[in-house]
Amino acid sequence: MTTSQTADPLIGRLVDGRYRVRARIARGGMATVYVATDLRLERRIALKVMHGHLSDDTVFQSRFIQEARAAARLADPNVVNVFDQGQDGELAYLVMEYLPGITLRELLKEQRRLTVGQTITIMDSILSGLAAAHRAGIVHRDVKPENVLLAEDGRIKIGDFGLARATTANTATGQQLMGTIAYLAPELVTRGTADARSDIYALGIMLYEMLVGEQPYRGEQPMQIAFQHATESVPRPSVRNPGVPEQLDELVLWSTEREPDDRPTDAKVMLDRLREIERQLGVAPVVAATREPLPTAGLAIPDEPLRTEGATMVLPATGAVPTGPVETGDNSTRLRKVVSRNRRRGGWLVVLVLVLAALAGGAGWWFGSGPGSQIAIPDLRGASSDSAVAQLRDLGLTGVPADKADLDVPAGKVVSTKPGSGSRVDAKSSVTVYVSTGPAAAKLATFVGVTEEQATSVLGDQHIDITKTSYVFTGDVAAGQIISVTITPRAGGDAVACTEGCSVHQGDKAALAVSRGDLPTVKGLPEAEARAKLTAAKLVVEATSGGVFDPTVNAGLVAYVNGPRDRDWQEGDSVTLVVSRGAVPDVAGKSESDARSTLDGVGLKVSGENQTEFSDTVDKGAVIGIADRESGNWFPGDTVTLIVSKGVDLVTVPTMGAMTISQAVDAIRAADLVPIVPPDIDRRLWSFVPAVNTDPQGGTSVRRGSEVTITGP
Repeated sequence: MTTSQTADPLIGRLVDGRYRVRARIARGGMATVYVATDLRLERRIALKVMHGHLSDDTVFQSRFIQEARAAARLADPNVVNVFDQGQDGELAYLVMEYLPGITLRELLKEQRRLTVGQTITIMDSILSGLAAAHRAGIVHRDVKPENVLLAEDGRIKIGDFGLARATTANTATGQQLMGTIAYLAPELVTRGTADARSDIYALGIMLYEMLVGEQPYRGEQPMQIAFQHATESVPRPSVRNPGVPEQLDELVLWSTEREPDDRPTDAKVMLDRLREIERQLGVAPVVAATREPLPTAGLAIPDEPLRTEGATMVLPATGAVPTGPVETGDNSTRLRKVVSRNRRRGGWLVVLVLVLAALAGGAGWWFGSGPGSQIAIPDLRGASSDSAVAQLRDLGLTGVPADKADLDVPAGKVVSTKPGSGSRVDAKSSVTVYVSTGPAAAKLATFVGVTEEQATSVLGDQHIDITKTSYVFTGDVAAGQIISVTITPRAGGDAVACTEGCSVHQGDKAALAVSRGDLPTVKGLPEAEARAKLTAAKLVVEATSGGVFDPTVNAGLVAYVNGPRDRDWQEGDSVTLVVSRGAVPDVAGKSESDARSTLDGVGLKVSGENQTEFSDTVDKGAVIGIADRESGNWFPGDTVTLIVSKGVDLVTVPTMGAMTISQAVDAIRAADLVPIVPPDIDRRLWSFVPAVNTDPQGGTSVRRGSEVTITGP
């Protein structure tokens, strides 16, 4: 028990003469929840006690009573049962079903984002519980992960109907917004009214959060978030988590429409749609296992031991009848003998009484206040929490459950007790029963820039076994440092990338990828030397390819390495050496037939169709070269295309005729030539001065792009 719990005055108190408070399990803004024992029915319950400073507030008192009445009207396996409500002096309390486990909020903090299967299981149960509430005419008005309880036995229930109201056409909230701002429906912000569709909106926000790992709206001030609820539309979860099916995308958008009329009318309508989605996806919610009822025999312990019928008992001795000869003599002699015999018998009786008294006193001390009065604590390891508490109760001791993380003991089973097993304690003593919560949760920081040795130490400290280590060649991460860390949950489920940090549990499994630095450079090396270098790097050189035409590497030397991936090869991968055949033979200036023969001779195929281009240096009909290809170097067997020269690209100089200089400039440019006008002709007069001649003269054939000088009068 923690120090804060020990200081709590309610711990150990008997409330209303019936409920013995054992430990505090939760504290909220309106009340504190304790685990307690109902002495009348001998069962564990959750006792919700209103904070003392609110007990005089009639609004909070009515809300407290309202919660009891709202929940009591519901009989659904997915709603937390309320058994009783009462007042004990200054204490106002509710008696509720006790569900050992966690809230959905705690699960989201631990796991961040839920799987589709987990999400569907939880939503199916929540909608079932809310559907019962809506059928009964009750609006919850505070649907959020903190009010969803996930029991250890798999049951999922919704609770905390402290803000619930019976529905009219629209249930007004008064002058203040009720509920948690992150899940507040737009109509509560803009109009201050709520009905069953307001619960649907909160469910849609919660569904988004389970699928994405965060709420859709954020802000530094609550009113910023409220404004977003009132003015913006919730985005598709698949934008942040591509693994979300389209059907769940649509369900989130439908349930979070800003206009209430556009949403499902109540939880039953939304539940029907969810179950259609379950059938479409082939995903069924996980059903909680049914728990066997606790035996009731032996709970009542009688004050006195029962007498066993027919048992053999030792009867007290009676006076013996003398069978020997009758002693004779006078009366006085017989009297003296009788007196002497009685005197000796009386002494022995006194001694016997004293011995018996001493034995009785010793036994009384031993069993009353000595060691015999104490009770030995049994070994309860591996028992369930309820079973352990029941065994201690049968011995006259009080078991107080307390959570304790343990790597080896399954969740819900007893790890140890305090005092330990075999210890002797006084009757009615309290014994702390430590119940396993499973492996402890842990936060792992980023592994970026961390060495393999450091990562191994960090994971070992959290009892996380490294099941696989891959050594990868990459130039992006320094040799010896971690490239990636992947965690596989011990309890099963999808592996999680943890390279930049994540939440884990002790006992999970890890896979590491460690950098070996850049792949050894073998370009330009002889084949034997390249093989030796790659083999030393723990790569398997499986074969050598037929070669590649590479103008940057001499023929017979290694051009590059082929592997099973585009990059990041691992130790043990099989690779192929690609040897250079040198540059492709130069066929520029050759005839088409000679070029084809040359290329055929080195194993290249020549396409039947050529490309043609103008060339100032290669005669018409001769080969300029071969067309390049985007993929890089050529390989034997590749098909190439010849580029054949069309000769020099000539154009005709226009004849001036009656053109002005301005018109002549335009005509020369239109012929893909460059017009030159002497600087002594004012540009402002070009439209009026006639073009007399050109150099070269009109009608002359010149290379395209040549300069043509225009002369004036």
